[in-house]
Amino acid sequence: MSSIVAAYDKTLYYNAAEKYCILRLKTADPMVPEDARDKHKFADHLIRFVAVGYDLPRTDAIKMELDGEWIDSKHGPRFQVDTWHELVPPTIEGILGYLSSGLLKGIGPKTAGEIVQRFGTDSLNVIETQPEKLLEIRGITEERLEEIKAGYAESKAVRAIMTVLAPFKLTPKAAMKIYEYFGPDGAALLHKSFYQLCQVPGYGFKKVDAIVQESGGDLHDPMRIRGALFYALEKSRTEGGHLYLEAEKLLGEALALLNEKIPQLDRRLKGPQLAQELITMIKANVVVSTKSNIYLPHVFVQESETARKVAEMLLDQPESVNLAPIMERIRGKLGITLSPMQYRAVEMVFQHDLSIITGGPGTGKSTILKAVIEAYRELYPNSAIALGAPTGKASRRMAETTGMGSAATLHSLLGLHEEDTGWQEKKLLEADFLIVDEASMVDMWLAHQMFMRLKKGAKLLIVGDADQLESVGAGSMFRELIQCGLVPVTVLDQIFRQAEDSRIAYNAKFIKEGTPELYYGQDFAFVTAEDQAQTADLIRRIYRKALKTASIEQVQILTPFRTTGDASANSLNAAIQAEINPPDIRKPELSNGGRLFRLGDRVMQTKNDYDVALYDENGLQVAAGVFNGEVGIVSGVQSNMLTVCFDGRYADYPLESLGELDLAYATTIHKSQGSEYDTVLIPMLTAHRILLSRNLFYTAVTRAKRRVALVGMKKALYIAVRKDSTGKRNTLLGERVQLYYQALSRRNTPAGEEELKNAS
Repeated sequence: MSSIVAAYDKTLYYNAAEKYCILRLKTADPMVPEDARDKHKFADHLIRFVAVGYDLPRTDAIKMELDGEWIDSKHGPRFQVDTWHELVPPTIEGILGYLSSGLLKGIGPKTAGEIVQRFGTDSLNVIETQPEKLLEIRGITEERLEEIKAGYAESKAVRAIMTVLAPFKLTPKAAMKIYEYFGPDGAALLHKSFYQLCQVPGYGFKKVDAIVQESGGDLHDPMRIRGALFYALEKSRTEGGHLYLEAEKLLGEALALLNEKIPQLDRRLKGPQLAQELITMIKANVVVSTKSNIYLPHVFVQESETARKVAEMLLDQPESVNLAPIMERIRGKLGITLSPMQYRAVEMVFQHDLSIITGGPGTGKSTILKAVIEAYRELYPNSAIALGAPTGKASRRMAETTGMGSAATLHSLLGLHEEDTGWQEKKLLEADFLIVDEASMVDMWLAHQMFMRLKKGAKLLIVGDADQLESVGAGSMFRELIQCGLVPVTVLDQIFRQAEDSRIAYNAKFIKEGTPELYYGQDFAFVTAEDQAQTADLIRRIYRKALKTASIEQVQILTPFRTTGDASANSLNAAIQAEINPPDIRKPELSNGGRLFRLGDRVMQTKNDYDVALYDENGLQVAAGVFNGEVGIVSGVQSNMLTVCFDGRYADYPLESLGELDLAYATTIHKSQGSEYDTVLIPMLTAHRILLSRNLFYTAVTRAKRRVALVGMKKALYIAVRKDSTGKRNTLLGERVQLYYQALSRRNTPAGEEELKNAS
């Protein structure tokens, strides 16, 4: 590890989303290696060298002390910065330069000058210990003061986390994620024990444990046991979709993890030792135990607060309205006639503050939404309606089908970025009526954010298909609310779609009912293949043929597996890329970490990235954030950057961000949730039996609007249709709704107050 004092000189590269920098710095330090020095001579006689790192100050108003190491690159030696901090001279000029640098939110050059003029060399101490004195400065309002305080505290806390966790080589983005998880006390908590990190998604026990053991950690340390218990809970949440684990299962998983590194039988940890530590954690409220089910505290809060909010909405009685004359006018205005079931669904929405509509493709959900929106506008012309869905594609489709013209992702609508753990203040949604589509994709975290941001008296309509795959994230909000028996639900099972494309809707209904005898024809075909290689070959042929009459955006291959076999998403992507977008001197390409992308490739974003800037064809920023499952086309390739076009909006991906993209000629069925395509091709193989299930197959089929082609073995279809994989997640949301409903309905009685206490 080396240390060097330097100042900013020039930006060679900067990625705003990742905050990754390549900077030229200047220093008087003679320890800079000769081969790392810029060969040019400068008037100030200072040495120039290249540094790489995250969130380095791009201002020469201050000097920095940098800790890191010299690394070799194809462009020559560079200083890779692990941590840094500002060196602010205790002079008027030094402090003014620091405050004017833009490093502190809410303070610009003019305000900086006024602060220094008023407080002199004591300015930094005032900002840190007596920030209310800043109100003496003209132009600093209470609101702006809060911005300055928050910015200063956040910057200080994130930097402290990066310092404590220097062995992990954190990016600022990762440090911010940890800060958002633990709050302002994050550095202090982590300083006590690195194992606290095991609570944070992305920091596995094995990685944390390896670093601790390198520095001589105790294999029997109680904090190590806690780390393993935290990790087992977090892993069950992220990989299994569970909100809790039964105590016995939790102890078993943690014990196996802890003893993996202890080959000597007599030194291994024992079950009673873990059980005692778990009891200690429960008593200290480090985890939550209810009926021997163990939750991480923030996950328990998500489930409990959501259940209470649902119960409160169910107990509120909105004003009664006379819909008959309004619905008659809507019938004439929109030219739609509702079936009795659809009409009852519209009535239900206006009789309750919370209601659910569920049904498969072609059952008229969009028609009902049009009628509901039109009726609400007529009844409440001054009230605001908001439309949201879990993905960008689903929200755009929602806007089109309802005629509203605008809808947003729930993340954007609610002002969300990363998963928070509850300590941040939640801003209420301004809408009086929120309609959420594709609700089967909403996990417990997002459901909690949604319910807790609804203002008092707001109406919520949740729409979706309960037979699709469950959310990628933990929990099963949509099914739990339907099954709890208290939320008003309309189940649409009559198909209204016209005959020319009805086979998809009817077959979806058969699949849902567990019937493998499907209707086949022009729009729903089964092509037989004997093995995986032949299946992959036939799919590629059908795909190429389909592209002769359709655009690349209209045809999609959906497969259960991402990595295994010729018919997996990865294998099909590589083969199709080579066939329809082969190497060409006119088509530049970029590769990193085994991924190769070429101009014109179809690609998918594989994780939520809330900081990516989206801009229009004129280069003006129009939005921020690209979400898991968004599909686009590579529209530009430079030596160290890709540009991807997502439905007319462009985003840049530097070399180190290519890991967020996959080729998307073929995708997994899970990744297709919330999307629709004209034509869908699906491999059906017994080799995929471990993932084949009714709701997986149903989800794949219902992504198609016009045509489905199944390729493979009829036996695999029978396996899929007859294997129901729903209802296996550990969640008590529906049960908690019932408990809260019962307690709140008689909250003014001694029994009700006791029930309410127990429910909480």
